[in-house]
Amino acid sequence: MIDQLSWKVGGQQGEGIESTGEIFSIALNRLGYYLYGYRHFSSRIKGGHTNNKIRVSTKEIRSIADDLDVLVAFDQETIDVNYKELHSNGIILADAKFGPVAPADADAPLYAVPFTEISTELGTSLMKNMVAIGASSAVMGLDIAVFTEVVEEIFGRKGPQVVEKNLNAIKAGYDHMIEKLGDKAGILQLAEADGQKRLFMIGNDAIAMGALAGGARFMAAYPITPASEIMEYLIKQLPKYGGTVIQTEDEIAACTMAIGANYAGVRSLTASAGPGLSLMMEAIGLSGITETPLVIVDTQRGGPSTGMPTKQEQSDLMAMIYGTHGEIPKIVVAPSTVQEAFYDTVEAFNLAEEYQCPVIVLSDLQLSLGKQTVEPLDFSRVEVRRGKLVQEELPEITDKSYFKRYEVTEDGISPRTIPGMKNGIHHVTGVEHDETGKPSEVAANRVAQMDKRMRKIESVNFKNPLHINAAHEEADLLLVGFNSTRGVIEEVMTRLEADGVKVNHVHVRLIHPFPSAEMLPHIEKAKRVVVIENNATGQLANLMKMNVGHAHKLTKILKYDGNPFLPNEVYFTCKELV
Repeated sequence: MIDQLSWKVGGQQGEGIESTGEIFSIALNRLGYYLYGYRHFSSRIKGGHTNNKIRVSTKEIRSIADDLDVLVAFDQETIDVNYKELHSNGIILADAKFGPVAPADADAPLYAVPFTEISTELGTSLMKNMVAIGASSAVMGLDIAVFTEVVEEIFGRKGPQVVEKNLNAIKAGYDHMIEKLGDKAGILQLAEADGQKRLFMIGNDAIAMGALAGGARFMAAYPITPASEIMEYLIKQLPKYGGTVIQTEDEIAACTMAIGANYAGVRSLTASAGPGLSLMMEAIGLSGITETPLVIVDTQRGGPSTGMPTKQEQSDLMAMIYGTHGEIPKIVVAPSTVQEAFYDTVEAFNLAEEYQCPVIVLSDLQLSLGKQTVEPLDFSRVEVRRGKLVQEELPEITDKSYFKRYEVTEDGISPRTIPGMKNGIHHVTGVEHDETGKPSEVAANRVAQMDKRMRKIESVNFKNPLHINAAHEEADLLLVGFNSTRGVIEEVMTRLEADGVKVNHVHVRLIHPFPSAEMLPHIEKAKRVVVIENNATGQLANLMKMNVGHAHKLTKILKYDGNPFLPNEVYFTCKELV
């Protein structure tokens, strides 16, 4: 038996590749296995190579595997593109319909299995993915009964006959492969899982759940990959709690609607990706100068322009900090796990109201769309803090003066009222203004208001701005990253430690304002600092140089081809460095 296994299914987009991986994963998750899935897909609705790689383990995992045990291929391109990931004990299960051929240098054996033929005999060729699941089960020594409940849930609404046909297709694939393998059946059998019930979800679902739990009741957004699932989730769930979602004509409208709703006192958000955030920048400035709370989710993807909408990248970092014209207070948080995506989104709404500024929840495609096992969320940790929102009766105004909505205070945060609050009337404008909101370009007022706004984020109360795993007082290497690279860094760290290398790991969770004081000691006690990120210019490394210094210690490992890091890529580079 083996403790972990990597399984991949591939074909043309629109062939049911995603649903194949979904059924396979859900069943294994319910057995208590830990899973980590990553979809490689094209920027079009139908056609183009797509695959779904799923890592299954008896222990917690948060990255895709270096190699591959089982490759399920619905076309020759899937074999040609992915066969080199297979190790010598791996196996290729290919649809006999297209006459599969193993490349000359392929180590893994190829089995031509009549996926399409079997499914057609059972009623429709659309069930070839179910046949493939059955064949995979034979290789892995899985009891196909584990798929019954999942198939019933997914196809139940189509009637018992459809459920029965799909279950028959799984059994037919299993029986065919058992006969074909002979005594090699179950050659990749997984050790038994612990049977514990855990969530299986993508980061976008966690972000959406965090918004809901954090009190958001309005979302305005325009669909865009890889952020759309946040809106799709909230479209279904927000109305149950008295909220609503509006699909706007563009991201400018989405951002300004969210600002308006927040100004009215309703916790609101918008979500997009790099191109959408570019359109929002002027509106984000409006949030900053009017000191209106605003939560924005940016799911990074390949750029620039339309770039690679369905591929992994982490190149929005500097834009999220410095993208707006002029200078405003802004907070940027970057969760590194699905669990953090939930809790950090909840906290984003608290920070937005406490500091009365835009808060950006920075994610990336791998974190947002990678489906993985998640421990149950602790809703007792959720709290709602509304900062200096005035909730008691205000004193009567006798001299017809306006409420000092932008009062200059020591901490830079002014009392806030919402429309309709008696005696809380004030002026709101996107131009510079005085304490009551009336436009003013007086030099002394400008300086006072600018200083007040920027003073707000001199000390942001964000718990655990760094995720720290630093057992060594003097480390050979300090590995640093943000967002989804945490999983691969943790795996690499384990491998390096086994080789006798002293490794510490710091993952940045608060991007802006940068936690310089917390980061500095870890850099000082490391011989070399390795910053691992998915972009071409080393944006996090540059941010560290700006805020912490020690540029001579910094080395960058960069990847920007649209694919996430594999553990081996980082491991071998780190080995060279020491």
